[in-house]
Amino acid sequence: MEISCLPISASHRAKLLSAGYTTLSSLSSVSPPQLSRDLNVALQEAVDILKVSSESCRVEVQDGAVEFCKGAQTAWDMLSEEQALRHISTGSGDLDSILGGGIHCKEVTEIGGVPGIGKTQLGIQLAINVQIPYDFGGLGGKAIYIDTEGSFMAERAYQIAEASILDTFDNFGCQLKEIPEKLKAESFLANIFYFRICSYTEQIALINYLDQFLVEHKDVKIVIIDSVTFHFRQDFDDLALRTRVLGGMSQKLMNLAKKFSLSEIVGRTHAQIELFCIGMATIGMHILISHHIFVQLQCISQ
Repeated sequence: MEISCLPISASHRAKLLSAGYTTLSSLSSVSPPQLSRDLNVALQEAVDILKVSSESCRVEVQDGAVEFCKGAQTAWDMLSEEQALRHISTGSGDLDSILGGGIHCKEVTEIGGVPGIGKTQLGIQLAINVQIPYDFGGLGGKAIYIDTEGSFMAERAYQIAEASILDTFDNFGCQLKEIPEKLKAESFLANIFYFRICSYTEQIALINYLDQFLVEHKDVKIVIIDSVTFHFRQDFDDLALRTRVLGGMSQKLMNLAKKFSLSEIVGRTHAQIELFCIGMATIGMHILISHHIFVQLQCISQ
């Protein structure tokens, strides 16, 4: 259950989300004094919030037995389902081969590297390639592009779309006069939902809103965040809080990928400080986030 569904006041929900508590499980091991400090509320208010959370976490008792889980799946079913899923091509045959066919659906992929290495370029390429029709080897889906740095360029996306269309038709031996309306560059750009994020609070709010957005737009097949940690290294002084917020966010992204069969891309930039490791995060934060990442792609210039 999400915090947004918890039967408490709107102000308390907002404070919980801002402090990085996005699910009821994130409150399970928190003491009232700690929650009081994190939310800057009275101790009794923290006790009341935890009480409501605890009551909401109780599982239903049916016929005297606790129903712990539903929908058990065999390992063979899992393998068959994974093999049946199509991948999103990166546009590079060699890179697709390294990644096992391309970017995987139902997984979170992290792309890291120094500034200017091409992470945004790859993100835009994926937002275009996911739209290639199913008959041409693509997913025929739409893309969400969350831009925290202001690096997305619509003109560049248009150029990539034109090149992708030409490559697709070359690979299938089609004539340009046969190009349908949905395979025109204008249609590709119309299927990219772009969000410009200017603060970490906006980013947290948007990640929590994605569930509802994806229900309304079931044809979205990829979510790209460029980059996931930008605002958190700018505005956060409390490293423990920052770790918890990013950990909760990565868990949320993983759940969305599984629920909607999405491929999610998070980009991070190497900081120019030895104390920071792979992305704009401390070593401890990187380890925590990595537990929720299925594939990590490191871009290195030569």
